[in-house]
Amino acid sequence: MTDWFQKAGQPRWFNIPADRPFLDDLAVGLLDITREGGPEALADAVVLTPTRRAARSLTEAFLRMAGEVPALLPPRIRPLGDLEAGEAPFEPGDIVLDLPPAISPVRRRFELLRLVTELSPAIGRSPGPAEALGLADALGGFFDSLQIEEVAGDNLADLVDLDMAAHWRVSLEFLQGALLAWPKRLETLGLVDVSARRVRLLDALAAKWDAEPPKDLLIAAGSTGSVKATARLLTVIARAPLGAVVLPGLDTVMAEGAQQPRPVDDQHPQAALRALLTFAGVEVSSVETWKGRSPASSSGEVRRNLVNLALRPAAQTSDWRLAIEGEGEKKIREGLKGLTVVGTRDVEACALAAALLLRETLETPGRTAALVTPDQDLARRVAARLGRWGVIADASAGEPLARFPCAVLAETTALALVEPARPATILGLLKHPHVRLGRTEADLAIARDALEVTALRRTRPEDLSGLKTFAMTAKAADPAAIALVDALAAVFPPTAPGAVETLDASAWARRLTLAMEALCARPEGGTGDLWSGPDGEAVARLLSLLIAEGGASPPLSAAAFAELLGVIIAGESVRAAHATHPRLKILGAMEARMARADRLILAGLEEGVWPQAAGVDPFLSRGMRSRLGLPPAERRIALSAHDFAQSACAPEVFLLHARRRRGAPALESRWLWRLRTLTRGAGGDLPGRPDLEAIAGAADAPGDFAPAPRPAPRPPLEARPRELAVTRIETLVRDPYAVWARDILRLYPLDRPDAPVDVRVRGTAIHAALEAFVKAYPDEVPDAAEADLAALYLDALKTAGMDAPGLARETALSREIAAWVVEQERTRRRDRRRIHVELKGTLTFEAPAGPFTVTAKADRIEVGPEPVGRILDYKTGSPPSPKQVEEGFSPQLTLSGAILAAGGFPSLGRLKPVELAYVQITGRRPAGVISSALEDGQDAVAASAEALEGLKAVIARFDNPGHAYLSRTAPSKVKLFASDYDHLARVREWSAIGGGGES
Repeated sequence: MTDWFQKAGQPRWFNIPADRPFLDDLAVGLLDITREGGPEALADAVVLTPTRRAARSLTEAFLRMAGEVPALLPPRIRPLGDLEAGEAPFEPGDIVLDLPPAISPVRRRFELLRLVTELSPAIGRSPGPAEALGLADALGGFFDSLQIEEVAGDNLADLVDLDMAAHWRVSLEFLQGALLAWPKRLETLGLVDVSARRVRLLDALAAKWDAEPPKDLLIAAGSTGSVKATARLLTVIARAPLGAVVLPGLDTVMAEGAQQPRPVDDQHPQAALRALLTFAGVEVSSVETWKGRSPASSSGEVRRNLVNLALRPAAQTSDWRLAIEGEGEKKIREGLKGLTVVGTRDVEACALAAALLLRETLETPGRTAALVTPDQDLARRVAARLGRWGVIADASAGEPLARFPCAVLAETTALALVEPARPATILGLLKHPHVRLGRTEADLAIARDALEVTALRRTRPEDLSGLKTFAMTAKAADPAAIALVDALAAVFPPTAPGAVETLDASAWARRLTLAMEALCARPEGGTGDLWSGPDGEAVARLLSLLIAEGGASPPLSAAAFAELLGVIIAGESVRAAHATHPRLKILGAMEARMARADRLILAGLEEGVWPQAAGVDPFLSRGMRSRLGLPPAERRIALSAHDFAQSACAPEVFLLHARRRRGAPALESRWLWRLRTLTRGAGGDLPGRPDLEAIAGAADAPGDFAPAPRPAPRPPLEARPRELAVTRIETLVRDPYAVWARDILRLYPLDRPDAPVDVRVRGTAIHAALEAFVKAYPDEVPDAAEADLAALYLDALKTAGMDAPGLARETALSREIAAWVVEQERTRRRDRRRIHVELKGTLTFEAPAGPFTVTAKADRIEVGPEPVGRILDYKTGSPPSPKQVEEGFSPQLTLSGAILAAGGFPSLGRLKPVELAYVQITGRRPAGVISSALEDGQDAVAASAEALEGLKAVIARFDNPGHAYLSRTAPSKVKLFASDYDHLARVREWSAIGGGGES
């Protein structure tokens, strides 16, 4: 070791250049240093790394070298961020720290949430659960900044300025209250913040080693010393007799002469390292290069100099002209070897290009590749693309927990605690793969399907008892469905009407856990796979923490807890338990620090992504942060720039950027712009891969365009309907395909769950109310008729499932409707005509394929006093025009008139139709309009007879085996409402290209 520590008494600072594999060089150097001391010398050494991941990666680097030495005992590797008294590098009993335990992250989060809730009057409003949690996280970040930067924060009052905007004063008042309350709360709990505890541990370790330097090798590697306590510890380590600090990627070329380093700004990649050296009083020229085993590569040095030159501070870009002169152009071109820039049209194309580059690497045996990006959405896209080829890369960030089944069940169950009778929530629970409710999978499926058809695909009931009523009163009531509702009611017991229960997060989490286990109960006992697998374990761990620590939260309603749970789960990730490819990695920007592969792909190089925009502090402005003593937000950009520079110096690097992001143009990253500007100044340009976009385009290229033709099914005659209602005749004329789908194939559309009370429901309610009204008052209309009719209408809406707010809105309309209807009833009944409602009639005639029957259900038929009949049809929407009726596209009333004339309504006999009219009821002013279905002067008898002849001609066409049930046969000028079967007929596809002529 003497060769490495020749300068006795002088601090030892080393540097591993950015073009070198940091961890491999570090491991090789440590082996060389301790070689003469034998295997135990390396085992006694202590190596401090910045993060846990760096510690694991360094261990892996030693394992890769295990074949080079007879026996290898790796050093004690500890992350600086996870030091603990009583553990290495502390020796047992050598230092006693009177430090309270650190508060757990979950407990701290809920304690801060409670604090935000208590201080909300200071901001003049009460934030919602998600916003309050966001403020709690921001407040925690503010406390961390104060503790890491060792700022007391007692001068907040001095930041108040008369010219300050009012919201900043409110923010300062909030922070002052928080700064007073938080330390007191921690003292009461006997706990301390993690950041404050870490600073005290680092300082204690620095004091210990300063007084009694370790006798064994002590190395701090990879840290930039951006935390003050870390910088102090690094200075002590560098002074130790066998101590050294190894810096990552220090640019030693920027020194002016051999004395002062040239100044850099806050966003420069060297900002943190230069600040560390300035704090330690170390000149850049005195930092030595760490000795790796393989010799330095001239091409790597050229690349490193090129990247460092491109990223010089703006004030020093004049150096570019000097660098380009003479041999500079040649050097720049040489530095570009192995560096490729790929621009894609959008993020999806960028993901495909990255996946192709990763897949391309696997064609060479033994080569490794890594994707580095801070954009987790892009990383997930790349992983999905790789999955097309059956390749699963090792993704450091894992996958969002919210996408896994157990997390979905937890969130859905939390929603059920809020509204247990919401149909969409119930279906989400009953169709979840983990849910059994004490039944076998087959039994649950049968009961669930029955419940879905009878009770869930309609309007929302008020509670589970209302859902049970729906299931019991359905036409096809099923005992299994009713029993299933009872099982749900046992899991989600009812609460008092109007009561809002408030509990802390711990109580809600306990209730949620019990509900999930009850839902997943198996008939043989147990909960199946609920808590198994990586997602089950992650959710179980999360709920356990909430139960243990959630008592610190403020009182929450069920809705607030469900919202908070969704936010918490959205922030969690999980590493799926499946085998990954050993030669491919997908890393985040932080995880990629000091990582190296044969091919590095840096993706997401757009402004706002990499680098990310400086964060917005919700409490302090830039000026306020500066006056308080906190660092500028740009410091994070400097650290991100350092990560980029380290990775860009790898031997083979691809820099990927998208030209558009979320539909808007995207700017290239500032670092990419600098590289491009420098190379263009030298008469060149950044190398590209023009073939890559072509390959990417070919990978997703569709086949030849072959749109679906207009469907023309020709079922056999025996399958074609021999009886249709007059409303189906209208469909047969306008859209025969819909008749084929519904009346021949028996494909019945299902209503959507939690359907709103729309026009159809209001129309049904109007029909039911008018039918009940006429039956209640067949002759005279009493004085109280308006109130009775309004009540009948509202009762019909309530039966249909309309909620209380909807009924309140309809109350005014009901009064308008009732007043208008009663007035019309009195007017039309003056001649003592008889009123018949919801009468059924039939008419059968001979057709080429045999008898055909047309049926009708008339909303209202008025008879007398002569042997004549008036047919009225109620509408809540716009009725067909007389022109559409005349041309046969809306023959409902005219065919009903033909049935009336033929005596098809048995209780009425043969009657002459004299009026065919629509009664349009809107509730507005006027509340209704009665309009004739016929053109002015057109005779109802003749129109009915003409409609019947038209129907016979239509049926004769469809009795021809070669006649097809085409989609949408009505001309485009005829109003045609959307059909429930348009998606099956692929109308948009064939009509967009003119298929079938008329659309």
